[in-house]
Amino acid sequence: MTELSRDRVIEALKGIRGPDLEGNIVDLGMVSDVFISDAKVYFSINVPAERAQELEPLRQAAERTVKAIPGVNGAVVSLTAERKQGSAPPPRPQPAAPAQGHGHTHNHGPAPSGQQRTKAGVPGIDAIIAVASGKGGVGKSTTAVNLALAMKANGLRVGILDADVYGPSMPRLLGITGRPQQIENRIIVPMENYGIKVMSMGFLVDEGTAMIWRGPMVQSALMQMLREVAWGDLDVLVVDMPPGTGDAQLTMAQQVPLSGAVIVSTPQDLALIDARKGLNMFNKVEVPVLGIVENMSYFIAPDTGNRYDIFGHGGAKAEAETIGVPFLGEVPLTISIRETSDAGTPVVMSEPDGPQAKVYRDIATKVWEQVKARSGRAAPAIVFE
Repeated sequence: MTELSRDRVIEALKGIRGPDLEGNIVDLGMVSDVFISDAKVYFSINVPAERAQELEPLRQAAERTVKAIPGVNGAVVSLTAERKQGSAPPPRPQPAAPAQGHGHTHNHGPAPSGQQRTKAGVPGIDAIIAVASGKGGVGKSTTAVNLALAMKANGLRVGILDADVYGPSMPRLLGITGRPQQIENRIIVPMENYGIKVMSMGFLVDEGTAMIWRGPMVQSALMQMLREVAWGDLDVLVVDMPPGTGDAQLTMAQQVPLSGAVIVSTPQDLALIDARKGLNMFNKVEVPVLGIVENMSYFIAPDTGNRYDIFGHGGAKAEAETIGVPFLGEVPLTISIRETSDAGTPVVMSEPDGPQAKVYRDIATKVWEQVKARSGRAAPAIVFE
């Protein structure tokens, strides 16, 4: 059998005619980089934004063609539409109204702007909270997973989406292994642990795989993990954002009806500068900031009980006061948070009555209060480091 390769996939795709039956999608330059992992093929097809819905059969034909290649175990094919800088995003089709359950309504109410009104909600999900950071290394993912588990401990139905395509960490943080199942209509069943539903690129590729994807592929992967997953009825979906203000962040902010952003930063000035960039990005796309968390705020020596402000202290609180957003709390730098995170047993679950878990539950309560106060209904929310 001929070895499965990118060239073989490209050759097969040359049999797919382009729009209006002119040429083929490869020679027309419509096919993105092709990525192969575990005999699954991932790529996107670039089409004009205004014709995206019309050209869905083209995507389906490309998917069938690739799946028919011997040795291929699956294919993830998406339509992407690159736009000129400053152009408005194309409207996404509205999903069918979900069945009402548990006394919840999924109508998110009037949007604040014309751009916001084009954002299609996710059926069954009342609120979406994204956790992100202006820079790496500030404990974003640890904050995200403990925030999600704290919300679960507070009585909410919770899911978590790992939006860091290049460095997914939720499988390790939550101690989950294996591959998710796919059911009819390409819908994926999320993984689950500690009573929360989870979706991550880390479930689809091996841990050591380098994801060499350009922007359109990242955007497509995020939208698939959000909209083509059987989340069921959730009060809140926490989104663990990658660090920075790139394609992933803009995709979530521009195409998903987010009710707010929680920014997580360490106390020192350099981290606060980067956190401010994230805050400004959300302001530009009219996503309100729900508050700021100061992570690694201080260290209590386990042997003496002495407190040390290793990274300074109070910088995030002062920043919150300066920009006029709520300060959500201080998370200490502790060995237990690090050890439980590495072991896949986050501190909110492994030490539910401990002081660190109480900090996260208090933050979760404040975040949820902000979501309800701003929307009048449960609506999506974002968390930033």
